[in-house]
Amino acid sequence: MSSPPSRYVDPDAVASRLGMTRDEVLGLIGRGEIRGMEVGTPPRWVIDEESVTTYVDDRIEIARRAALWNQSQEASFPELWGEGDVRHPD
Repeated sequence: MSSPPSRYVDPDAVASRLGMTRDEVLGLIGRGEIRGMEVGTPPRWVIDEESVTTYVDDRIEIARRAALWNQSQEASFPELWGEGDVRHPD
């Protein structure tokens, strides 16, 4: 029988996954953006994998909303209401 996968990862693994430094990952913990804790003697950081996934999903949603906002700001009134000159014809 195999053991279940660990739900905790070390900061270096998270840093590699997110393209960050270890210090930046520890900063995310300090700001409460991901969940981590120190365990053992000497203490070492472990990070809840689910919180990393949630963090990434949140950043994707923020980027999606920003793109939609930018797209809406570029639309002209004629494009929205179908009258007059259209800036970006399809």
